[in-house]
Amino acid sequence: MTSENFIIREIKSTDNIELSKVIRSVILEMGAPKTGTAYEDKATDLMFETYQKEKVAYFVVEHNNKVIGGAGIAKLDNCEANICELQKMYFLPIARGKGLGTSLISKCLEKAKEFGFENCYLETMPYMEAARKLYKKNGFVNLDKPMGNTGHYSCNVWMLKKI
Repeated sequence: MTSENFIIREIKSTDNIELSKVIRSVILEMGAPKTGTAYEDKATDLMFETYQKEKVAYFVVEHNNKVIGGAGIAKLDNCEANICELQKMYFLPIARGKGLGTSLISKCLEKAKEFGFENCYLETMPYMEAARKLYKKNGFVNLDKPMGNTGHYSCNVWMLKKI
């Protein structure tokens, strides 16, 4: 399977159900807790609506007309600085190891730069090793403490990248 079969595009309202299944199945697959993660976020069921505000964007990865992953950016909540957050980046196994993560991060950061953000923040978990490697490879560095308030108290790895 080649990456030509994969499409990265902006989210559509018809993606909500498939995308919420992707997010929750990856959280369970990784053994992450349901509480304090995107699993219990109301936004997980309303991804299209959540990303219809100003200075936000969400992109999905599609394969054979099926949503298999995605990621978005939005201003970091409860933070005075001009910082966006890389949000809800999840991939089903079929999408992993094909360079799609880097492509998606690039697309999100391009949009963040367009919006005028100076830095991009993210949160993940220690045992999501592939994700942490991907973020490091793309220039994110570890922080000692969280920024803003995402409500994801189970995510205790914090990273930042200058855009």
